[in-house]
Amino acid sequence: MDDMTNSNNLIVGSNRKIDPTRRAHLKADMTPDDNNRVEIGPTGLAFAEWAEAGLTAPNMPELREYRLSRLQEQIRKADCAGLLLFDPLNIRYATDTTNMQLWTTHNAARACFVPPEGKVILWDFHNCEHLSAHLPLVGELRGGASFFYFETGDQTELHAKHFAAEIVDIMHHYAPGNKRIAIDKIENAGYAALLTHNVTILDGQALTELGRSIKNENELNAMRCAIHACEMAVQEMRQVVRPGVTENDVWAALHAGNIRRGGEWIETRIMSSGPRTNPWFQECGPRIMEEGDLLAFDTDLISTYGYCCDISRTWLVGDVKPTETQKTLYRDAYEHVMTNISLIKPGMTFAEVTKQAHRLPEQYRALRYGVLAHGIGLCDEYPSIRYPEDVEEHGYGGTVEVGMTLCVEAYTGEVGGKEGVKLEEQVVITDEGCVPLSSAPYEDDFLN
Repeated sequence: MDDMTNSNNLIVGSNRKIDPTRRAHLKADMTPDDNNRVEIGPTGLAFAEWAEAGLTAPNMPELREYRLSRLQEQIRKADCAGLLLFDPLNIRYATDTTNMQLWTTHNAARACFVPPEGKVILWDFHNCEHLSAHLPLVGELRGGASFFYFETGDQTELHAKHFAAEIVDIMHHYAPGNKRIAIDKIENAGYAALLTHNVTILDGQALTELGRSIKNENELNAMRCAIHACEMAVQEMRQVVRPGVTENDVWAALHAGNIRRGGEWIETRIMSSGPRTNPWFQECGPRIMEEGDLLAFDTDLISTYGYCCDISRTWLVGDVKPTETQKTLYRDAYEHVMTNISLIKPGMTFAEVTKQAHRLPEQYRALRYGVLAHGIGLCDEYPSIRYPEDVEEHGYGGTVEVGMTLCVEAYTGEVGGKEGVKLEEQVVITDEGCVPLSSAPYEDDFLN
């Protein structure tokens, strides 16, 4: 699987295999109306549910242009010759191309160069030219970005040297004399090869995280649709919940519902029941649920258009009423999330959010969740806003801005406790403050 032989095979500009401007498009999101199309996307089920819910699908050509412009703005601010991407989610953001997304998270077989202006250059896997041929923002397609041991073995340094020389030539073309390049992540051999050219390497993750952090209304439409698709799958998951069923049986229903609507994958499997809800972060397994158990989960679900729906809910298994202990855990988590949603406003520093946030009751602090709130987009993103106990070790500076999308979290469980509750809500920052994007219901039996 040697990509190096393809390194000089380019598909440039008007020579792209598919002209996306001369094809019938779906009215909903302006993607090709072709049953045999290459690109992945929402299914008819998702479109029908969105129409019934009154949601507006995104205009995908405009969304792709917006996301590329966000990255190029960061490139110009950093005064570098371009941004080199290997992270598959950053490549997705820049190009909207997908190719074995999970596999390429641990096999860096793809790359993307984003110049300060103009179209991007994409290095794709062997014989995968057709996967991006419908995307006009990809100006060139190349091969040869693979230089990890499984792919290149004892020739890894040679492949990395070849790729580094390509990058230096590209930098000279787009920004003559500028030896600065931002890179999100790169194999050691590639990093070393670039340094031999006296290139200054900047932290590309800073550029991508800041670029991705602000959503316009069109991108928010994509997120609303993705969240709705997830929540419909969550409803189907709930129908499976009953005593005698395993945690895995329930989680499988969420996977199935996601895929049926054109969603893509789930990043974790954080769902637990009964005593496995305390402490948090236990992954779903073969445990058979019993009547009266709490069932808590965190979706972490990559839904339609590649956007993440990251919500948490806690349910009761069986036709019973919650105990007073369960009610207390739930009410405390709910108060924490809702209070923090009400106080987060644009212009607040992360430190101010931490200082003014609702304080978890003392008995829950030892097992607190890792963040008060975090950014969300194609996955968990910048920023991470910490609890007071974690600021010194993990906190950092920044400001809440209009257009950020956040997940506001709470876990309530005592050390040595028999169970715990996890809640999480997805919101967008507007001029007035937080507006929920998710709408999955909370449990009246716990709150009344």
